[in-house]
Amino acid sequence: MVKKIGILNGGGDVQPINAVIASIVKSGSKRGFEFIGFERSWEGVLNPMLYRTLDQKSVRGISHVGGTILGTVNRGRFSAKKGAGEVNKIPDDVLQEAKANLEKVGVEALIVIGGDGTLSGALQLAELGVKIVGVPKTIDNDLDSTDKTFGFSTAVDIVTEALDRLHTTATSHDRVIFVEVMGRNTGWIAVNSGLAGGADMILIPEIPFDYNKIVEFLRKRKETGYRASVVVVAEGAAPKKGLVTSMKVGDTFEVKLGGISNTIIQKIEELAPGEFELRNTILGHIQRGGSPNAEDRILAKEYGVAAMDAVERGDFGMMVSLKGDQIVTVPIAEAVKKLKLVTTDSLTVQTAKKIGVFFGD
Repeated sequence: MVKKIGILNGGGDVQPINAVIASIVKSGSKRGFEFIGFERSWEGVLNPMLYRTLDQKSVRGISHVGGTILGTVNRGRFSAKKGAGEVNKIPDDVLQEAKANLEKVGVEALIVIGGDGTLSGALQLAELGVKIVGVPKTIDNDLDSTDKTFGFSTAVDIVTEALDRLHTTATSHDRVIFVEVMGRNTGWIAVNSGLAGGADMILIPEIPFDYNKIVEFLRKRKETGYRASVVVVAEGAAPKKGLVTSMKVGDTFEVKLGGISNTIIQKIEELAPGEFELRNTILGHIQRGGSPNAEDRILAKEYGVAAMDAVERGDFGMMVSLKGDQIVTVPIAEAVKKLKLVTTDSLTVQTAKKIGVFFGD
């Protein structure tokens, strides 16, 4: 039976990672398991190794603390995804080094907390025989095969609070304020926070927008007495027939995101010079910081305990997944096969449209 377990988190930080780590260690320690936490994501598994022993004392009082005590990186030698989802084959020597190092420190199973990219790397290591259980982590809520990922709820709360504040200043000055939020390939944060926060327009990657229709919408609002508007725009939103700008990052190409709200403002000014007083606010990493809300703390702890249960059952090559009010396991290969996209017939989008929210199309 497996007795020594490694814990690793990868990709961008989200507020409840520590709650997952703590729940794994607390529930596992009571069953006689030992734990090693690898620092700086997969880099901690590779040479020179970076790891620490985790026990109940070391995880005490961390569940409400944002970020991760193990640190994390978005890229590195274990990068397994390019841009919007193309799989990157990790070199065999890197995979073999990771496997050998895990064996060297006596790790018999590895719990990997991560999203599409991190779990795609874990899958390649699992194919070499490493016993792995995945825990879904992405602030964008776009990981397939699970109803919800932890961190998403807190991000939506943060954006909603920002919208509440921006509504008052937009109204006071008759301004159109664009609020740029996270969402590289999907618009879950934008749609949910936009509906909760009373946005007048929501722009997301799944629904390409039309600049002329945006101007027309703002003009109609102005003509009917609504001189102020608040627009939520996901960072990955793009116009119809728009080009995606890429930049080289290391040895891979990634989509360069951020600043779409400013681009939209410039285009509106070209089409309707002087008609609107336009401003933008880019929330950026504010959405990742601070303490997790109650919903995320609970979900993170449920995922952590479920991951420990999966290890004890020998349910390897699987990811814990929220389905309704139950935590189940699904193959990691299934979870990373495709992204979970916002659809036009989703309840949230349909609700927003029926109360007059415009989606730019």
